[in-house]
Amino acid sequence: MILVCGGIKGGVGKSTIATNMTVMRANQGMDVLLVDADDQGTASDFTAVRNETLVEQGAGYTSIKLYGAAVRSEVLRMAKKYDDVVIDVGGRDTAGQRAALSMANVYVVPFLPGSFDVWTLESVGKLVEEARAFNENLQAVCIINRADAKGSDNSDAAAIAKDTPGLEFVDAPLGNRKAFRSAASNGLAVTEFKPSDSKAIAEIKKLYKLLFDA
Repeated sequence: MILVCGGIKGGVGKSTIATNMTVMRANQGMDVLLVDADDQGTASDFTAVRNETLVEQGAGYTSIKLYGAAVRSEVLRMAKKYDDVVIDVGGRDTAGQRAALSMANVYVVPFLPGSFDVWTLESVGKLVEEARAFNENLQAVCIINRADAKGSDNSDAAAIAKDTPGLEFVDAPLGNRKAFRSAASNGLAVTEFKPSDSKAIAEIKKLYKLLFDA
């Protein structure tokens, strides 16, 4: 499967999802290629830290950087060698993101509640509809990241997302939890980090199941 983590807003958790899905998939025995197509290089930085943290075993997956049209040409060339490909694209409407969408099976778009992020979903939906002209089987979903512990912001954001053409809202929110940040700073998935956060683990496992077991 080719999974793309994207959107057109930065700082919403695309790399968190991409790296966690990659590690969890690899820990299930899959041969995974992680493609960093974001010029910020967060996924590559995560992998570098992971290799330092897990000196003996290493990252457990293959990581490369690709940009622009090369995202499509190189992934198509390499994809048959791997069970899964996870692509982390930048938070803008870039050539690399469009290239990724042209061949993706699943596109996941995280957004924050109670912010301008919700209003960018309409533009993302249009991007998806354009991509479906070339990739008619593209499945595009959006999820709330850094969900608020209480209040109406989550439900208000969900209502807007549900009405966005081109995107399917899935009820698999990730909470605003320190465990996600702490795990990432050590090059680990939240499922690997100690002391473990059972709520964070349950949330990421629910998302994993929705993306890979659907």
